[in-house]
Amino acid sequence: MYQKPVIPFKGTKAQEAELREYIELEKVQPGALMPVLQKAQEIYGYLPIEVQTIIADELGISLSEVYGVATFYSQFSLNPKGEHRISICLGTACYVKGADKILEGLEKTLGIKCGECTPDGVFSLDSCRCVGACGLAPVMMVDDDVYGRMTVDQIDGILQKYTKKRRK
Repeated sequence: MYQKPVIPFKGTKAQEAELREYIELEKVQPGALMPVLQKAQEIYGYLPIEVQTIIADELGISLSEVYGVATFYSQFSLNPKGEHRISICLGTACYVKGADKILEGLEKTLGIKCGECTPDGVFSLDSCRCVGACGLAPVMMVDDDVYGRMTVDQIDGILQKYTKKRRK
């Protein structure tokens, strides 16, 4: 079921023109939907309902087909990503060491659920299966920074580093 995002869609006319131009070139190819979705996500950073509607209209397919493909593949996101992307490893080693508690703590602190973005657009929260740092479990990443042996009480201090960078 479609749920209106907290952050309103902010697409520009230039982005829309770029997408429509790409669709015009690709729509004659069989299987054009996947490359069009990939290009749309490259342009907008995610696939909001407004963009899915353009794609459906321009390709002459149903919105439900576009939505079905966009939600089937994990490479696509229907929600905007924050300025800082937080990812919690839920692989076996991290999960056994309490990564689920870290995720719960982040959801509580940020006021969002996994897969969402804070209303101010500063942080988005996602989980992943393994970052290859099992010896540091549980592991959290913020952008490209890796934080190992995480505890719930470290969350506020780490997030403050990124909000302070933003104010400078």
